[in-house]
Amino acid sequence: MAPGNQSRTMPTPPAAARLGALLVAAALFAGAPGAGFAGAQTFKLLAFGDSLVHGYGLTAGEDFPAQLESALRARGYPVEVINAGNSGDTTAAGRARLDWALAVDPDLVLVEFGGNDGLRGIEPSDTYRNLDHILARLAAEGLAVLFTGMRAPRNLGEDYVAEFDAVFPRLADKHGVAFYPFFLDGVALDPRLNQDDGIHPNAAGVAVLVERIVPALEPLLRGLAARREAADG
Repeated sequence: MAPGNQSRTMPTPPAAARLGALLVAAALFAGAPGAGFAGAQTFKLLAFGDSLVHGYGLTAGEDFPAQLESALRARGYPVEVINAGNSGDTTAAGRARLDWALAVDPDLVLVEFGGNDGLRGIEPSDTYRNLDHILARLAAEGLAVLFTGMRAPRNLGEDYVAEFDAVFPRLADKHGVAFYPFFLDGVALDPRLNQDDGIHPNAAGVAVLVERIVPALEPLLRGLAARREAADG
């Protein structure tokens, strides 16, 4: 989760540039589960996280938000995915820029933090407090949330690993949010799906992340559509 990515859609202030969506995911998904959304108003999905969202080491269109938007649109969901990732962010840094990230007025927020806390050996209690603040604020705003978990490096000792890994399901239970237990599921430690640093997914790895996480987002999108229809009706 190191700094230095060369492209971003929603960067650290003050610059801003929206990445174009990459039309590579249609073949990953059969059918069109969101076909009933045709003509519906676009939903804004804020991908809020660190370098794993930002797209460290990737070119424009290869990053997680771009591939996620393409995959969701290929399934018929009218979604704009906004890249609010920032390479190097800890949970404390994410907490500090939450107000700025929410300025885009999203409908749904995917929260992905924790990797840098683990790499730096930050106290899990601090990670808990920062993420607790973020989730409480999103709840206060009435936003739909998909909260993703992270795992600590296994060389930090059994006690640290157990305490750190438990932060995420505890918070998901506390706040009653949709939970995806491990953001890097299916990709972590696989050299074919990661860059040379062994930490950041390559474009193929991001495609695996997207394929796995889309089913967790679909119920939230359908719920948003139902609420919007009820409000309009």
